[in-house]
Amino acid sequence: MMAQYLALKAEAEDCLLFYRMGDFFELFFEDARVASGVLDIALTSRGEHAGEKIPMCGVPVHAATAYLQRLIKAGHRVAIAEQTETPAEAKARGGSKALVARGIVRVVTAGTLTEEALLDARTDNWCVAIGEAGGEVALAAADVSTGRFLVIDASADAIGAELARLAPAETIASETGDYTQAATGLRPRADFDSAGGEARLKRLFGVATLDGFGQFGRAALAAAGGLVAYLDHTAKGALPFLRPPVLVQAAGTMAIDAATRDSLELTCTTGGQRKGSLLDTVDRTVTGAGARALGGDIGAPLMDRAAVEARLDLVQFFHDDPALRETLRGALRALPDIGRALGRLVARRGSPRDLGQLRDGLDGAWRLADRLGDGPALLEQVVPQLRGHGALIDLLARALVPSPPIEASDGGYIAAGYDAALDDLRDTGAGGRRAIAALEAEFRTQTGITTLKIRHNGVLGYHVEVPARAADALMKPDSGFTHRQTLAGVVRFNTPALHEVAAKVSQAGAHALAAEAAHLEELIAQALAARDRIAATADALARLDVASALAERAAEGGWVRPELVDHACFEVTGGRHPVVEAAVARSGERFVANDCQLSEGSRLWLVTGPNMGGKSTFLRQNALIAVLAQAGSYVPATRARIGLVDRLFSRVGASDNLARGRSTFMVEMVETAAILAQATPRSLVILDEVGRGTSTYDGLAIAWAVVEAIHEDNRCRCLFATHYHELTRLAERCEALSLHHVRAREWKGELVLLHEVATGPADRSYGLAVARLAGMPPATIARAKSVLARLEAGRARTGGLAAGLDDLPLFAAVAQAEEEQCDAIRSAVEAIDVDSLSPREALDALYRLKALARDG
Repeated sequence: MMAQYLALKAEAEDCLLFYRMGDFFELFFEDARVASGVLDIALTSRGEHAGEKIPMCGVPVHAATAYLQRLIKAGHRVAIAEQTETPAEAKARGGSKALVARGIVRVVTAGTLTEEALLDARTDNWCVAIGEAGGEVALAAADVSTGRFLVIDASADAIGAELARLAPAETIASETGDYTQAATGLRPRADFDSAGGEARLKRLFGVATLDGFGQFGRAALAAAGGLVAYLDHTAKGALPFLRPPVLVQAAGTMAIDAATRDSLELTCTTGGQRKGSLLDTVDRTVTGAGARALGGDIGAPLMDRAAVEARLDLVQFFHDDPALRETLRGALRALPDIGRALGRLVARRGSPRDLGQLRDGLDGAWRLADRLGDGPALLEQVVPQLRGHGALIDLLARALVPSPPIEASDGGYIAAGYDAALDDLRDTGAGGRRAIAALEAEFRTQTGITTLKIRHNGVLGYHVEVPARAADALMKPDSGFTHRQTLAGVVRFNTPALHEVAAKVSQAGAHALAAEAAHLEELIAQALAARDRIAATADALARLDVASALAERAAEGGWVRPELVDHACFEVTGGRHPVVEAAVARSGERFVANDCQLSEGSRLWLVTGPNMGGKSTFLRQNALIAVLAQAGSYVPATRARIGLVDRLFSRVGASDNLARGRSTFMVEMVETAAILAQATPRSLVILDEVGRGTSTYDGLAIAWAVVEAIHEDNRCRCLFATHYHELTRLAERCEALSLHHVRAREWKGELVLLHEVATGPADRSYGLAVARLAGMPPATIARAKSVLARLEAGRARTGGLAAGLDDLPLFAAVAQAEEEQCDAIRSAVEAIDVDSLSPREALDALYRLKALARDG
């Protein structure tokens, strides 16, 4: 046995191996040590190997899913080794001592799950492959629980943003590629060959050309081929559900990098929780599929204005008709998740209950289509996808019982009247069971043992069981009973009459189970023949759920439909932060709404004011309004007119990244550098306290230069919050920069934060007042006041931190001057013939270079 186990373990590579032994999955050696620690189960031993006891632990087969869930969550991959023949087949093949053959039937990984118990119903479960070819890069992403298959063309600098958007459960890459650090698993380079990938896709979808799916570049083919090869490897040839690939252009959605997603907490908080995120606050969906679709919409706001308007039209349709919205949401709430039920059936992990879910879901979708009348274009596109399954619905309705079981092994899922022969077998079995009950009564009368019972188990089959104290009479040779087994307290017997009846019952039962299994295979085949249309119906139901849920949220919160335009503007009246507003409402308070008017003449707002005054909330709420608008949602405002945002950047708060050797300030500078390098005139940037992580002079200098660069070079819409009041001088020199502040007042020695954004700079920072609010000791506050008085007196005499900056040229002029100076020195250095210089001439050359540097 150990030889068989070790061979399978070698095949499983770095996976934990679940080795089937009867009713248990056993783990041995290091796998057992790891699993026992994660699962908190006993570690035992079995026999010896190489002179040492073999560590062992095991889990029951019937409870394996729960244990798999914990192992996958802990980051492990598990190979399942099942018995591929019965003990009887092994005995017939190799005699009484033959070992039952086993093989790895599946590798369970985080990105290839289909089981309900292992998945979050409201979150997509992406498995992503990174493909490289010809200097280009692309992603392929599949959610095998629903069959969605995306191929994403993206530039190298957009890969990080796309991975952050998808948040894959698993990412694979070539072991020789440039993206090994981004991957959770590496695969052979041959799996990512673009030509092999093209051939693999053609075989999978049975086509001679991929042109019908889109124009795939070499990197896209490499990614798709690598992903399909990996899924085939984990499924051991039983490839899971994959719909035809959808080619996605990264430029078709708003680019949002990982730092911005974390900062804005779009789909999860910085702590990794869904609760408290924008998605959680907005989500009013009533189905798992709808929740997954809404998460995808918020994670990838569209750049196609027509597509966004189509979504908004559908939201408005349901927003303006509350009765229809309520009817729709009630109907959707009752429907099962047919997308994931279909995924399990395709992966051969389905059950009769999954077929029942298809029946009920498709029937409900058809009925829903009949309730929806004429409407906007997107509704007209969606409604036809809800119909077209009449024959399958009828077949499943006739074939299945109203509530099919999860387990198929015990039968009972094919409805009476569907198959006359099956009904006859069931009648035979039922008649036999009635005969057995009659025999039990007869045996009690015959023996006088009122406690006699006829029982059944997997070893003895049907047998007579009596208490041990009453067994002596049945032990006599002429009793007509044959002794079979003695246990503590009971003795078991058989009789010819019982054996005859039991044989009929068992035979009929076995034939009935076989007939039901054959019907199950036929029904699954019928469902799989329509899988693409079923998947389209699932998508249509999800889109209706998203639209009606967003309409519900808008009606609930008094949100408005945004007006989208093609030119760069951002005009929001009465804007609110949806997450903060919800938290404030729970405490019984009112959120203070604020306006934001970014235009060509005022595209950069410099916002000053005290800590806790609401600067960061104001910045974030406007970024979230842009995300919601382009996702196709109403927004928390009284009016919104927004020019499409191609890239969204948020540098609000930072923390150490010790794993990568970066301090808080280094993280801040890296993120700011990315903004300056990538922001375009169509981008929206929010920056909070740039430069605060270093010395005062360095911080002011960096913040000053960043403001100038955004104003002069990037020319994007930007909200810039700062405590450096010296930056307000830039308003005199930058025509598109305007000054704003969050209002605060001191009343009877107490600071009152008004959370209102007003025009002009703040009159003071109120830092000591905030420190008093935080509970700083009075003596410390008093000392700080005296230090502040001296500093302010010194600033009055010297002109403060910004002394001398009034005469400083603007960013572009400085950059040009520095470039010219560098070019002069570079030219002088390049003119030197180093090999021909004497020591005296070399010294003279150094003096000339020093003079150039000083004069420049």
